[in-house]
Amino acid sequence: MKRRKKIYLYMTVVLLCIYFGLVMLLYFSEYEDSSASIRTFSDAFWYSLVTLTTVGYGDLTPVTPLGHGVGVVFLFLSAGMMMTLFGAVISFVTSEGLPFLMLGFQRKKNWYYFADYGAEANTLAENIFKEDPDAVIIYGEKRDEQMEFPDYPCLFISASPARIVACKKNVGLRCKIFLMKENDIGVNSRAIDLHKLPVDVYARTTNGHDHLSGNINFFHSYDCCARQYWRSKALCSYENTIVLIGFGNYGRCILERAILTNIISVNQHVAYHIFGEAKEFLAMHSRLNEMFSMGEESEKRDSLIFYDGLWEECHTLLERADRIIICPDDEPEGWNIFWRLNQYYKLNGQIHLHSNRKAPGVCYFGTNEEIYTPNQIMRTELNRAAITINEIFCKSVSYPTLSWDELDDFHRESKITAADHLLMKIRILLKDETITDFTAETVERAYKKYCETKRDESVQDMYRRLDHLRWLRFYTFYNWSYGQERNDDKRVHPMLCPYAELTAEQRKERDAAWELLGSFSSGL
Repeated sequence: MKRRKKIYLYMTVVLLCIYFGLVMLLYFSEYEDSSASIRTFSDAFWYSLVTLTTVGYGDLTPVTPLGHGVGVVFLFLSAGMMMTLFGAVISFVTSEGLPFLMLGFQRKKNWYYFADYGAEANTLAENIFKEDPDAVIIYGEKRDEQMEFPDYPCLFISASPARIVACKKNVGLRCKIFLMKENDIGVNSRAIDLHKLPVDVYARTTNGHDHLSGNINFFHSYDCCARQYWRSKALCSYENTIVLIGFGNYGRCILERAILTNIISVNQHVAYHIFGEAKEFLAMHSRLNEMFSMGEESEKRDSLIFYDGLWEECHTLLERADRIIICPDDEPEGWNIFWRLNQYYKLNGQIHLHSNRKAPGVCYFGTNEEIYTPNQIMRTELNRAAITINEIFCKSVSYPTLSWDELDDFHRESKITAADHLLMKIRILLKDETITDFTAETVERAYKKYCETKRDESVQDMYRRLDHLRWLRFYTFYNWSYGQERNDDKRVHPMLCPYAELTAEQRKERDAAWELLGSFSSGL
């Protein structure tokens, strides 16, 4: 932008120099001629203005050959200037003036501003429009003529977020801004620049941060993909062996979600076999061995087995696997693995392929339509559930607690992970592994079942034990350890111990995540 301004400045200076040079040339060519009407510099300047503006009074005219030549140049300049002026006016009316006029009449509606236009932004905007037909979709850049126009109403305005927010004038709900280009340095700096605006900002990044300040939220497609995967293709009670091929960004997030949410029974033990480079992952999560059997399958707890070698060599493992997840970051590589598995191996389990391309007969996941939805990106439903969990927890304990606004990012994520497990709890209560989404009817039935079954102390104890296991996994995953006194700076907690060692009050704290069903059903 600064470079463009410098170019405009240089061009303006050059044009002004040329213009005054022509005026001076006209003056010197005319002032000595006795029959000339242009005798002074002001006469020459007046003639140039009258000619350039195409008024042409005729009171002053050049008489010398050189003066006629300068007059011809002014005529051509006047034609070019008028064409440029009319073009600028038309461009302003169509690209800025008219769109801003249209926006002025729609201030009470929800505005969604996309700083960039691309496949991901287009998919998210389309899904927003499906949920909110009155939404005003705004793209902050001019539409390329070769670009296919979207199927939903939208405006292309080359305007900054600050200008859009000023136009909204705080009428209705806050404007939402999306930064969709996956560029950590660029997106983060742009997001920081917007933190003072009264808007909700959602910035796509790869660094895994979820929150920056009160109005800045980060998301990354890998985590959205993993959440959607385990939500739509949940772990089943018969699955004990899962193979994951590809441990890049998508693979790590899928395994992370599995570790944090795939808890459906204290008696079911799943072995995850992972093919891919995992040194960095294991170094970051150094306490996983406290919750998992590392390197070999176990009948007492879940297992994580990482392989440095080729997956092609493990015929027996692939043939007995209940599920094979193919998720390298490179999509063509994933398809290559998929075809080789089907061609050369006898498989009993189902293959799930990460792909944005749809093909018949392929169980795929991670398409733009699945990932870029309002609920995935803005996490309104998930955040609402997490806030409710924290409120229930605050009421259920006798010691001082923090409200949602007072929690740091780690403890917010703890509540969000608890809310993430809510769908799994519904499946457990209703004994229905086909449920993939929240509905008022399913949540109400699940809560009713919970109220009926928790009267049995052994069943309620099982519920508490299950959620304590989920809670233990979360804290262990982030390298917390047991300590007699809680210290968040040192990452120690007195409840990081087996369920049998908890006090009665500590066990009761595990009810909050289950009681959420009652509060959540009334809000749907």
